[in-house]
Amino acid sequence: MAALTATTPTIPAAPLTPALAGVIEAVREIVQRGLAPEPTAHLAGQALRPFLGRPGLLTPEQCEGDPECYRQHVLHAEPDGGFSVVALVWLPGQRTPIHDHVSWCVTGVHEGEETERRYLLESDGRTSRLAAAEEVVNPAGAVAAFAPPGDIHRVWNGGTTKAISIHLYGADIARLGTSIRRTYAEPAEES
Repeated sequence: MAALTATTPTIPAAPLTPALAGVIEAVREIVQRGLAPEPTAHLAGQALRPFLGRPGLLTPEQCEGDPECYRQHVLHAEPDGGFSVVALVWLPGQRTPIHDHVSWCVTGVHEGEETERRYLLESDGRTSRLAAAEEVVNPAGAVAAFAPPGDIHRVWNGGTTKAISIHLYGADIARLGTSIRRTYAEPAEES
């Protein structure tokens, strides 16, 4: 399996495409409402959905992968840090570690498909352990929205072609470098 973490984020030199500018404007309007994280993520996901799969959403440079690990392209970070737009490019077999996030998050599959395994953190009051909750294959056009807590998952490209997803985060990913808050060890049954 390919490397587990993304390469250093890249800020695109090319100007925003008109479609990407449309995504940013729609998300900006939603974030400015000042809603709680869950409804913000849900509404941002609805706003992203019509742009997925649209030709010209990304420049050719923003669709480039890395043979070593999935690649993160930071497409936009709002000047006030209110949200970011990121493209993740996955070659076959590339995956994330099991992780949660620093903020609300939306993922939308732009091209190809991604597999996602979601986890629950179970506790008996003394110890905690991860348990796989569900596994889904997200085809092009699929959108998922979530907010901490309860946002633990792993994502990978289980297909045979490149996959590209657009991610919206309620944080400044250009400054932070990643949306990952913490990573988790694989449950024993998955090792």
